Parts: sequence; structure tokens; C-alpha cells
Amino acid sequence: MDLMDTTDTTANLEMADMVTRMLEVLGENPDRDGLIRTPMRVAKSLEFLTSGNRMTLQDAVGDALFDVDYSEMVIVRDIDFYSLCEHHMLPFYGKAHVAYLPKNKVVGLSKLPRIVDMFARRLQVQERMTQDIANAVKEAVDPYGVAVVIEASHMCMMMRGVQKQNSTTSSSAMLGTFKDDAKTRAEFLTLLGRN
Repeated sequence: MDLMDTTDTTANLEMADMVTRMLEVLGENPDRDGLIRTPMRVAKSLEFLTSGNRMTLQDAVGDALFDVDYSEMVIVRDIDFYSLCEHHMLPFYGKAHVAYLPKNKVVGLSKLPRIVDMFARRLQVQERMTQDIANAVKEAVDPYGVAVVIEASHMCMMMRGVQKQNSTTSSSAMLGTFKDDAKTRAEFLTLLGRN
């Protein structure tokens, strides 16, 4: 699935018409130089930014599962992501940290960021995104446990509302051994640089 393929589909044309109307309601002239192509740009941008809705776990992981005799923690840290808050359709962005304890299988390392992107590229809330990523890794790999920590900045808090530019939000999801064993959870958080 080519997520960058944003051709002028019927849906894009319909959305571009809606954006034109929105610009008019905002008091803008959609025919002025700077805005002439804006409706289609917005339509294509939103198609890309919500492309995770059209992906499956199979699209993200493919056949990149490997039989390996390895049972120590696997962590992919600092996975950059960008998403759209479903409440205001404003961006939130940050880093995801994903870990799992393999049980007979490991997944290709690039597949964990693909799973993050699959859920980030949707209208989203951070808490659900964190849980969805953890559940997807569990489903894909069937490990002993999964841990996900997300740290994000939300433009809906920075640009409007409380207007707090330096605030970040952290969320976590712990499944299996990470939830049941405090020592495993502590090891993960220590490796992330948290106590």
C-alpha cells in the first residue's frame, strides 16, 4: 500500500469543495492567489494524515515474523510520530517507545514504527493510540508482554484553550509480563531513562 499516492480521487474532490466552502465561511476569498490550490492540498493532506484508517496489521507487519530463540527485551525507542487530535483536528506529535518480550518469534524492527504510524495516521486520542499499538504488537508477535510509552505535545493545548507551550502528555500501556511483573516494568522504564 503506497501511502504517498494521493491522487485526485472523487473523495478528494468532494473534500476540496468542502474546504472551499469552509474558506468562504471564514471570510476568505478562495480565488485569491495564495488559496487557489489550497482546497486540494488540504484534501490530499488529510487523506495522507488519516491513511492509517485504510491499513491493516498485515499491511504494517507483512511476513516479517521470524523464529528466533531469544527471550530478552526488545525495545525500539524514540519513534517519531504525528497525529491529529479527534476533538479539534489539530496535530499532536511526539515519540513512542515500544518494547516486547519475545516468545519464539521476533518481528522486523522497522515494523514497530510502521505499527505506530498505522495508528498515528488517524483522527486519534493519545490514550487510545497507546493501547491500540500495544494490542497490535501483542496480536502480531504473541510475546510474553508488550509495553508502550508515548510522550506527546498537543497543539490543541498549545495554540488554543489553556495555551501551555511547554506541556507534554505521557501515556503508557503494559500487557502481559510488563503489567504483571514490577521488575520487568521497572527494567523497561529504566532503559527509557525513567524511574
